[in-house]
Amino acid sequence: VVGIILVAINPYKQLPIYGDAIIHAYSGQNMGDMDPHIFAVAEEAYKQMARNGKNQSIIVSGESGAGKTVSARYAMRYFATVSKSSSTAQVEDKVLASNPITEAVGNAKTTRNDNSSRFGKYTEISFDQHHQIIGANMRTYLLEKSRVVFQSENERNYHIFYQLCASAMQPEFKHLKLGRSQENNLLFI
Repeated sequence: VVGIILVAINPYKQLPIYGDAIIHAYSGQNMGDMDPHIFAVAEEAYKQMARNGKNQSIIVSGESGAGKTVSARYAMRYFATVSKSSSTAQVEDKVLASNPITEAVGNAKTTRNDNSSRFGKYTEISFDQHHQIIGANMRTYLLEKSRVVFQSENERNYHIFYQLCASAMQPEFKHLKLGRSQENNLLFI
């Protein structure tokens, strides 16, 4: 069964439509009572979970640079706030703590986005019987393994390769005999 579909557009700038006041405005509202928003989708999923006791899914999909990661972060922030979990920032921080690592290993420069995710992410948020967040589990899976050995013109390999090469002269990396990324054309450019 397909539920609500929200088409969101990345404005490529911060807008004042994601603060706590907006979260509270959407909390408890019925779908359609308010303007379309990621918070409206999150509220509907949260209400259905609480009312029916059934798992809910929100699929965030889009092209490179569309704002998928940011949209998912807003939805998680919404859940943390409306569920009155112990600390909104703490929940967000814990769920997103692995982002720098997953981005280094799974993001690359493309012609459309300098930090494009080349992997999929599945985040599962667990709630207790009072509908408060008690934990989260994030699974990642690579979608584009071919990028390791081939990149299109003006695109790059995964960030981790350049980060390792930039650290080649650090004592802990000397034994790897890394060179500069420009010297390793077959692997890194």
